[in-house]
Amino acid sequence: MLNSDRALTRKDIDTLGLSALGGALEYYDFIIFVFLAASIGQLFFPPDMPVWLKQLQVFGIFAAGYLVRPIGGLLMAHFGDIAGRKRMFTFSLMLMAVPTFIMGLLPTYAQIGIWAPILLLLMRLLQGAAVGGEIPGACVFVSEHVPRRYVGLASGTLFSGFTTGILLGSLVASGVNRYFTPEAVQDYAWRLPFLLGGVFGVFALYLRRWLEETPVFLAMKADASLEAGLPLKRVLRDHKAQIWPSMLLTGFLSVGIVTVTLLTPSILQTQFSYPAADALQANSIAIVCLTLGCIFWGALADRIGAYRVLLLGGIALAASSYVFYHALPAPAMQTILLYSLTGFSLGSVAVVPMVLVGLFPPAVRYSGFSFSYNVAYSVFGGFAPMLVAFWLKSDVLAPAHLLAIVCAFAIAMALYLPSKEQREG
Repeated sequence: MLNSDRALTRKDIDTLGLSALGGALEYYDFIIFVFLAASIGQLFFPPDMPVWLKQLQVFGIFAAGYLVRPIGGLLMAHFGDIAGRKRMFTFSLMLMAVPTFIMGLLPTYAQIGIWAPILLLLMRLLQGAAVGGEIPGACVFVSEHVPRRYVGLASGTLFSGFTTGILLGSLVASGVNRYFTPEAVQDYAWRLPFLLGGVFGVFALYLRRWLEETPVFLAMKADASLEAGLPLKRVLRDHKAQIWPSMLLTGFLSVGIVTVTLLTPSILQTQFSYPAADALQANSIAIVCLTLGCIFWGALADRIGAYRVLLLGGIALAASSYVFYHALPAPAMQTILLYSLTGFSLGSVAVVPMVLVGLFPPAVRYSGFSFSYNVAYSVFGGFAPMLVAFWLKSDVLAPAHLLAIVCAFAIAMALYLPSKEQREG
């Protein structure tokens, strides 16, 4: 029986492992850009441009990758619902690996002038399109492979792969800056993480050739129950009530990930005068705790239910983030401990894909998930850095306040969705 409550098999474990590893390598490709922002700003824009403007342009190119996510996600989701999950799951890897490798070969502003940032932007747009299809596709893929009672563990394991990709990017960028002189980094070493990302992508693509199409899609194909028209059209027509809860939960996930893992190291340095090495070390340890938290909260969801985990996780993240940011600046060990606790609590966002997969029927699941997730991630994840930066001017607890707001989204949905399902059931 499809997605029955059978035991987890070795084949299921292999599928989860290969999917999570591929997700880690692909997310490394997407995120390595931000860790090399300083070098990119110096190399791809005019030398007489003010430093602050260079960084603004670099982060604008980085944000463009988020803004194009819905387009790539919707295109891949359309074919994923019609032609198969595995094909799009594999195609997204290739679409990520190729532009990442090309980034490592691009000529700089000194060599080709204005074409340098234009080509960089083009490669970033392709990366954004790829990740827009990867995450929804991966979540649907693993959820349709494993037994129902292990969907939480599958979701947590997959998201632990994505967070491992963030950690890998941080470690590779730190290694480049540690083992090469600043002159060498500006000359050629900045290219190495991108070239390595291309190699990672090819390796991940090779791994995914061993994966099989999901039983759910094969059954729909055999029964001729695949969506005949545009899956997104049916989503917008028949499943509008599932879209807005999915977007609010994605807001919880995206703002949590962006604020805790990507913005906080910079906040520690600029607002509280932490040395860069200390801030990055604390961030790396917190990401490890986040990775473990994803698996913990996902497995817990299989035991007590996804909505209860959302409730507990929302409360835990709101509380731990207030304690963490309120304590700053603090001694190094205290900073690491409180940051790690916040990271572990953030792991509860791994349950969000489990909920989103269950909200949409199989025939339009990929499209419904992708539309809700990518549009919301572009809005919430894209504007969170600017909102935090503006808010910090008047309140050093701005990150905690923003996290509390999105935690309220999770808590509200944890209370609303079960009652909605009971009324409809």
